[in-house]
Amino acid sequence: MREPAGPPHAVTRVLSRNESSHSPLPDIVATVAASGRDVNRYPDPACADLTLALAHRHGVEPDRVAVGAGSCALLQALFQLAGPGATAVYAWRSFEYYPVLAGHLGIHSEQVPLADDAHDLTAMADRITSTTRLAVICNPNNPTGTLVGLDRLRAFLDRVPPTCLVALDEAYFEYVDEPVGTGGMALCDTYPNLVVLRTFSKAYGLAGLRVGYLIGAPRIVASLREMSLPYAVSGPAQHAAVAALGLEEVLLTRVRETIAERTRVRAALLADGFTVPASQANFVWLGLGENAGPFGRWCARAGIELRVFDGDGVRVSIGSPSDNDAFLAAAHQWRVRNAPESLTTGAVR
Repeated sequence: MREPAGPPHAVTRVLSRNESSHSPLPDIVATVAASGRDVNRYPDPACADLTLALAHRHGVEPDRVAVGAGSCALLQALFQLAGPGATAVYAWRSFEYYPVLAGHLGIHSEQVPLADDAHDLTAMADRITSTTRLAVICNPNNPTGTLVGLDRLRAFLDRVPPTCLVALDEAYFEYVDEPVGTGGMALCDTYPNLVVLRTFSKAYGLAGLRVGYLIGAPRIVASLREMSLPYAVSGPAQHAAVAALGLEEVLLTRVRETIAERTRVRAALLADGFTVPASQANFVWLGLGENAGPFGRWCARAGIELRVFDGDGVRVSIGSPSDNDAFLAAAHQWRVRNAPESLTTGAVR
């Protein structure tokens, strides 16, 4: 059937990258500007001040904290630790960087299908073998936004042998508002093969500075530090992250605003007949199947950029209220031009 035409429009609203829609706080801007006076000098390769601040924030010793140029850099190091020829198990669909890392590093990927858009941890545990050296759980999951609670995580970890490292990727943790959403750091003392990754790119609004961190056992952290590139985290990035930790109360107020917008956007989409799983991240997921590409192009013609996974679905970042309104208007126009049965897997009218 013919794909509906929409008005051509240059993309002006970017809802594809899961960034914070809020501008940096003035204190953070001032901190970055001040640290710019020293850019002729190398940054602290140990990220000492930031490491101490994170250790204090999470109530752990500094030797349990690894800092990297975004959590992606730490994920890369974890895949490197697994080593060529090893197996890594993770859900699919999940963060698209996992298979890229595995492929570049000669690691076999064991992709376990999601169940109702969420991790099937029982099936993941069943896939772990003697060659499995890494299991990655994106929680909340990117791109579906679904959450695995601590009870299910414990049951999974009880089945994982100590030879397999478990990486809990909590890039979107701050957006969790469910009671079961206590972070995985609470489990690190019980399971020494567990590491938890967080980032300053999302809730803290420092995506352009690239800062992430990991909490884990000292022996794992020491290995990661040995593998890290020197001076990978810039001085302005380190200073901004320390400043952001001191401004958490204000930043988390912004997070609550995003959560409120997420609730509003999902409710409007559900009212329009879309299927949208409950999200605990700063985005929502539309499992549109074959209609993912046409829907993404429709929104692009309305000036809205989404993250399209052809043949599977569309991830929509939660933006400013005006950006969200523009997206909802485009989605509604799509809805009225298509029969309800085409909203998930049917052909476009």
